[in-house]
Amino acid sequence: MKKDFIFSEIKNLKGVGPQLSKYLKKRKIERIKDVILNLPYSETDRSKLYKLNELEIGRIQSIKVLVKKLSFPRIRNLPNKIVCEDETGKIDIVYFNSREGYLRKIFPLNKFVIVSGKVNFFNKKYQITNPDYVTSIENQEYVIKNIPRYNLTKGINEKKYRNISEQVINKLPKIEDWLNEDFIKKNELINWNEGIKKLHKSLENKNNQSRSFRRLVFDELCANFLTLSENRKRIKKSKSPKKFDTNNCELIIKDLPFKLTNDQIKVLNEINHDLLNNERMFRIIQGDVGSGKTIVSLLSIFNVIRAGYQCALMSPTEILAKQHFELSKKIFKKEKIKISFLTGKTENKKRNSILNNLKDGKIELLIGTHALFQKKINFKSLGLAVIDEQHKFGVNQRSELAKKGGNECDVLVMSATPIPRTMMMSIYGDMDISKINEKPAKRKKILTLSKPEKKTNELWPFIKKQILNKNQVFWVCPLIEESSFLDYSSAKKKFKEINKKFPKKVGLIHGALEKEKKEEILSKFLSKEISILVSTTVIEVGIDFPNANLIIIENANKFGLAQLHQLRGRVGRGEKQGICILLFKDGLSKNAIKRIKILKDSDDGFFIAEEDLRLRGFGDLIGFQQSGIKNFRFADPVIHADLFSLAEKYVKNISENINQKKFSFLLKLFDRAEIINIDEI
Repeated sequence: MKKDFIFSEIKNLKGVGPQLSKYLKKRKIERIKDVILNLPYSETDRSKLYKLNELEIGRIQSIKVLVKKLSFPRIRNLPNKIVCEDETGKIDIVYFNSREGYLRKIFPLNKFVIVSGKVNFFNKKYQITNPDYVTSIENQEYVIKNIPRYNLTKGINEKKYRNISEQVINKLPKIEDWLNEDFIKKNELINWNEGIKKLHKSLENKNNQSRSFRRLVFDELCANFLTLSENRKRIKKSKSPKKFDTNNCELIIKDLPFKLTNDQIKVLNEINHDLLNNERMFRIIQGDVGSGKTIVSLLSIFNVIRAGYQCALMSPTEILAKQHFELSKKIFKKEKIKISFLTGKTENKKRNSILNNLKDGKIELLIGTHALFQKKINFKSLGLAVIDEQHKFGVNQRSELAKKGGNECDVLVMSATPIPRTMMMSIYGDMDISKINEKPAKRKKILTLSKPEKKTNELWPFIKKQILNKNQVFWVCPLIEESSFLDYSSAKKKFKEINKKFPKKVGLIHGALEKEKKEEILSKFLSKEISILVSTTVIEVGIDFPNANLIIIENANKFGLAQLHQLRGRVGRGEKQGICILLFKDGLSKNAIKRIKILKDSDDGFFIAEEDLRLRGFGDLIGFQQSGIKNFRFADPVIHADLFSLAEKYVKNISENINQKKFSFLLKLFDRAEIINIDEI
């Protein structure tokens, strides 16, 4: 059996017809490898035979009973029924669509049989419908004691799926392990083939620290780091060093109305070093909300323009792009840099003019939205592509923009989503990472308060005072609509309530609104046409609302720490004191109280993200989903922190001389091969 069996379609297996294939597809099981990675979640224990008076409704249990009567109705659609008993009671074994001859064979009259299945109660009697296992008492010693159970969707019979799984595991070809024996022994792992078989047959995945499960986790992480490593090699191609005088940049820095932080200077120097050498830059600036990433990117843009190249700055929304455009004009006013602004809404006449000037090199800096990477956009000499809020763009979108400058185009991306150290390299391993931790000197720490929701009425005079002082307010709710299932506040209901108190001063924004409508409302808020913005968590990250100094978050205990930190970062961006009020219901858990205290005590986004990860787990951590980062299937950065480090170190050690053929199976197994175009198995 060859390796390619593992990547073949599941319909090639015995017993898998078109209908079953359709149901399996809903469960994202389309290839043999999907069966391998679909681990059982529990097991049926057949080691104990229960008396009928010990049965529990809803559980799968095994019984030893005497067959007393077989009933085969001739009326269509009525089930076949076998009446059985033991010394404690009676039970009906019910079958639909089963042959009489088959049932007479497995249920011989006045003989003991062993039956296993889900117990129900019908007509004052226990009942098992379509049992998953029946055998004679003579075969008792051969009964498989523990049967794996799988998460399945409607339409998939568990017994049938188990047969599929057994087929796959039994046909599993011997795979030459990509890890050597010494490494496996040293790190207390297990051979790949052996590990997979154990995970399906002995349910070792119930213990996330078993050797078999840890091996699968390591493989998943290894595939991830290998992909990042190979991607990095492809990005880091030779280029011409950009020649510029860093002293010219100092003139702009001196004219800034604020002093750069030490972190900003450090990161700017790191970027300059990349620009001046002969290896293409692919760097991410990780910075907390309000840390000053944008000014660093603009200073880098200036240096590249002075080196004789064009630059592009792409943002996810028109309003954010517009803010960057206005700031750029202000910063580069004395330098007379030619800047243009392009979005999907730009009029055709103006667009055509921009396209022509861009192609001729008359535009030095182009700022805009997704429109920047369209096919019609051609630069004369694109030397730097800057992508803001990088998680809002797909990998392909970023690369399409960078391609417009070929290998001469350096790439700089920015992210305001703090990522825990455990995860940093597993997400951004193909980039060089620069971090800005230090906040600008004049930036005041946001005052974070908590208040029971039953005292919300006490806030109205305070809000009124803020509006009279020409300040603006965010009010955040977890839901758009009211819910009969969740006792959470809804944005629409809150909008109506606040609008009655402050007529014509309130706006509403949520995820269900069209993009144009969102931007319209945000523009009104930015231009101070409205004073209060009621919102879900869709408030645009990165947009500066310098006049907003108060944010109120309802059901604050329902949000993750990192998410709350991101939300409160929407205020306090100007000179005024930012205030964040967390509203919560009575009866908070100890964990919720601890999370609120952490938020009150710290404004370090990276520390908060670490704590969020530790307290809530990976699945709830803000930033990963919106970053386009899929949760790992098996790896957990809290439970398997040591394996994250081990996999990263392992790939670093072999990265220079990776045998792609050796690791191609692993990359294909975890759907990574297509990312770096590995076809060979």
